[in-house]
Amino acid sequence: MNKYQTLPLTLLTIAALSISAGNALANGPYRMDSRHRHGVTYPNVGIHLNVLPPHHSTIHYHNDRYHYYGGVWYHKAGPDFIVVAPPVGIMAPILPPHYTTIWYSGIPYYYGNTTYYVWRPEKNGYMVVEPPDEIVSGQPRVLAPELYVYPKLGQSEQQQADDRFECHKWALKETGYDPSQPPENVPTKERESRRDNYQRAIKACLDAKGYSIR
Repeated sequence: MNKYQTLPLTLLTIAALSISAGNALANGPYRMDSRHRHGVTYPNVGIHLNVLPPHHSTIHYHNDRYHYYGGVWYHKAGPDFIVVAPPVGIMAPILPPHYTTIWYSGIPYYYGNTTYYVWRPEKNGYMVVEPPDEIVSGQPRVLAPELYVYPKLGQSEQQQADDRFECHKWALKETGYDPSQPPENVPTKERESRRDNYQRAIKACLDAKGYSIR
C-alpha cells in the first residue's frame, strides 16, 4: 500500500457529501494528517453529510450523542451530520483502522486524525486524551503505523473490537510479544523479529475471521 493512505470511500459517500462555504473548508473536504509520520487522509472538521457511514457507533457522552466510524467523529447539526473533533474523555470502542503508536513514559498513546487515545481496561475502550506536551513538541518513541484492517463481511465496530482483541490474545500466546507493553531491553533485531512474528500471527487470525489486512 502507498505510504499515504486514504480512508475507504464508503466513509464519505459522494452522494451524501455537502461542503460548507466556511473558511475551515477553504482547502477542500480532505486533508493529510502527517503528524508523527501518520500519513493518512481524513475529511476536514466542518464538512456536512446527509447520512452517517454504515456500521458507525453511537456514543453517549455528557447527555450528548456522537457518532464514530473509521477514526472520524460526527455530531448532529440540524438535518445533517457534521465532522467534529471529539471531546476529551469520550470513549471509542475501537481504534481507527490506521493508527500510530507513540510511547511516552512507558505508556502507549494511539494517534490518528489529530486525536490521541489511551486504552482504559476498566471501560473496555479507548479514551480520547490530551497528550503530554512532550509528545506534541518533543521526540517520543514513534512506532511505524500499525496494520490496516478492513472488515470484508461488514462487521460492526463492536465485532471488530472483539475480533481484534481475541486475535491479539492468540498472537500474544503464540509469540510472547505484546505491543501494548513497553519495549523490552533486548537487541533491536530480536525485538523486530518478535514484532514481525506477532504481526504475522495477527494477520493470520484476522484473515480467518473475514478481514482484509495490509
